[in-house]
Amino acid sequence: MPTSSKILSLHGRGLKLDNRADIEPLLTAVDPTVIEEIHFGGNTLGVEAAQALGEFLEKTTVLKIADFADIFTGRLISEIPSALSSICNALKNKTSLVELNLSDNAFGGRSVDPIVPFLTENRSFQVLKLNNNGLGPAGGVVLANALLESANLSKSEGKKSNLRTVICGRNRLENGSASAWADAFAAHGTLVDVRMPQNGIRMDGITALAHGLSKCPNLEHVDLQDNTFTEDGAITGLEAWSDAIRTWPDLRTLNLSDCFLSNEGEVPVLLSALASRPDSKLHSLQLQNNNLESKTFQLFSQHISRSLATLMRLDLLDNDQDEDDEHLETIAFAMKQRGGKLIAYEEDEEEEEEKEEEEEEEEEVEEVEAEPAPKESADADKATDDLADLLSKVTIKS
Repeated sequence: MPTSSKILSLHGRGLKLDNRADIEPLLTAVDPTVIEEIHFGGNTLGVEAAQALGEFLEKTTVLKIADFADIFTGRLISEIPSALSSICNALKNKTSLVELNLSDNAFGGRSVDPIVPFLTENRSFQVLKLNNNGLGPAGGVVLANALLESANLSKSEGKKSNLRTVICGRNRLENGSASAWADAFAAHGTLVDVRMPQNGIRMDGITALAHGLSKCPNLEHVDLQDNTFTEDGAITGLEAWSDAIRTWPDLRTLNLSDCFLSNEGEVPVLLSALASRPDSKLHSLQLQNNNLESKTFQLFSQHISRSLATLMRLDLLDNDQDEDDEHLETIAFAMKQRGGKLIAYEEDEEEEEEKEEEEEEEEEVEEVEAEPAPKESADADKATDDLADLLSKVTIKS
């Protein structure tokens, strides 16, 4: 079993764990009191197996990371609530817990209730990952309201929230739950990293989120890719986000690709506000497929060496750019001078992908080289050296 004294990992083994007899042999040799991380993703748990796992989790005392992404593949929707209750109830009193990952589990709106006690009662965890769960607006409201109650309970006790990261993409949250999430974010006020891409949220919901997140002054990473900021020429969402970004002095990463920022090529007011922010710390800005034209590129070229001097990655792919746009050339040159990268054309993206592949290969080589030589190899090398010493002392006479 892939495990160390502090990490229990069955990740990606494709095990079908239906009952206690299936899972207990994997747990009996493990001391739960020393486990800091548990990774079960890529296996599938039935109700009885989840109950046994819950009993194991209850015995943990220093658990920090609970990774239960993709653990219900092939399970009936009727099985999931009970199994999920066993896991979440076992974690709700764990003050050591930092991260819970329940991504890639098809809860739907019908199976979210078992998560509520954990979200409400455990006020120690910092990172919540709920990506690709099919929550829908109704499920989104349930979970957001649980987080809101958690924030209110902390305030009533005079305590500051510990919540720092919420990742909740590909969940069809839509406008129907956006206001609830906005209220939860505002109540916590401590978010550093919020990622909600591909949720079908339209302008009114985007506007609500801007108001909620503006109460989180420590935001560093925001990802709203593939939601809609404008509607029928109205720019309420853009205006709300223009105000919100001024409240995030530490913002480093912003992904607004596929967000309908511009309708007819006009410069979005949000990007004007972003480009002119004093003392910006922005490092990565993704703006793919937003109908941006040369006037917006001109805006960036004017600020790329001033208020955008910290920007190291700018992604403008799939906008309305010409091959020889002088403003893009200015941006590319300025970013290259400081080791950054403009991605404006397909060849830029290909170069970036090749570079990432090379870096991954180099890392793999470094890991292999860093591994200690097996004892057998070391012994063989010593024997070879000894033989060489003996041969050096041999004189061949003719």
